[in-house]
Amino acid sequence: MDYKLHKLESGLRVITVPMPGLESVTVTVWVKTGSRFEDKRINGISHFLEHMVFKGSVKRPSAKAISEAVDSIGGEFNAGTSKDWTNFYIKSRSGSAEIAMDVLSDMVLSPLLKSEEIEREKGTIIQELAMYEDTPMIKIHDVFEGLIFKENSLGWDIGGEAKSVKRITKSDFELYRALHYYPENMFVSVSGGIEEKKALELVEKYFNQLKAKSEDRKTTFKDTVFKGVQTKPQFQLKTKKVEQAHVILGFLSEGRGYAGRFAQSVLSTILSGPMSSRLFIEVRERRGLAYAVKPANDKFNEVGYTGVYAGVNVAKSEEAIKVILDQLYGLADGKFPISPKELEKTKEYLKGHIALSLEDTQVAGDFFAEQIMFLDEILTPDALYKRIDNVTVEEVVQEAKKIFIKDHLNLAIIGPYKDVEKYKKLLI
Repeated sequence: MDYKLHKLESGLRVITVPMPGLESVTVTVWVKTGSRFEDKRINGISHFLEHMVFKGSVKRPSAKAISEAVDSIGGEFNAGTSKDWTNFYIKSRSGSAEIAMDVLSDMVLSPLLKSEEIEREKGTIIQELAMYEDTPMIKIHDVFEGLIFKENSLGWDIGGEAKSVKRITKSDFELYRALHYYPENMFVSVSGGIEEKKALELVEKYFNQLKAKSEDRKTTFKDTVFKGVQTKPQFQLKTKKVEQAHVILGFLSEGRGYAGRFAQSVLSTILSGPMSSRLFIEVRERRGLAYAVKPANDKFNEVGYTGVYAGVNVAKSEEAIKVILDQLYGLADGKFPISPKELEKTKEYLKGHIALSLEDTQVAGDFFAEQIMFLDEILTPDALYKRIDNVTVEEVVQEAKKIFIKDHLNLAIIGPYKDVEKYKKLLI
């Protein structure tokens, strides 16, 4: 699988990912902005704008008209907001690619942003925030990132808070779009069963109305760069009556472009990737302390984190934390060495997991798009597999030694607890 990157006269970039033999195509519009670039006063505007794009556009002035247009071709459409990107996509039959382009460009480039729709949607978003609040398996990630990235916009919730959502007005949306929705900060990915020439013609036809950004409205990444230096363990408890405690233990690590990120992926997978991973076996199968044990990792331009999530027995959360930490520190100090067989199994799992996911046209587009947005070097799947194959035991252990330092530990818990001190003692 390969890609082609093109640049239109407007400055808009287009990625084409041909997948011959497939009957579907996914068209995605990407904007290099998210919650980390927001003003605290209107935290959540990136996510709110994602909602508003579906509420009516110039050609299709209502949510019903937009959904009917997509339904008429049997397509799927949705969007996503992260801390540093937002995207909108339609997945359809290849023969309906032009309609998908027409609808998607109309939604994203020409939303009506009616004041009455904005006020109505505030209630929907506040209910969405309440849903996440009542879903601790999701909410724990917000709690953890608020801890590890405290005093930085990376620690803000993507959806914002009810009070910030209520403040947002039509003029806020218009200013935000002027700041971030311009050709050089956006691109379109087209992946699936469509010829490159046809894809480019359609993007040129439907996205040529994008206007350049005015010079007086420049924003810079340096304004939001995370510069935290951790010198002692950090702990955050969110007391909530739940039947299962939710825990994330994590450590600051390097950002997206870090050369050792492939060894870090292998490290994380050895610990908590598949059902045969160390922590799944030790915490769930041998001790029955948890139902779910999985990686809790993310990377941004300048920083990332490496950790573990576990949904644990309320009465045994302390034991589960001790077991997890023992495994993390034990891998780093040689107590639990990595065998050549374990390393090979982990590499094959990673490559197989990636290969299976890339059979989906949406995932294939995302695979290249996120690299193009943030990295200088773009790897094809085959090139990525080679990087994984080249990882050695020594490199994995080196990353573990560098990351798993006690003074750099961050622990976040959602559970029915009030005794903070007993958990702080586990961090020493």
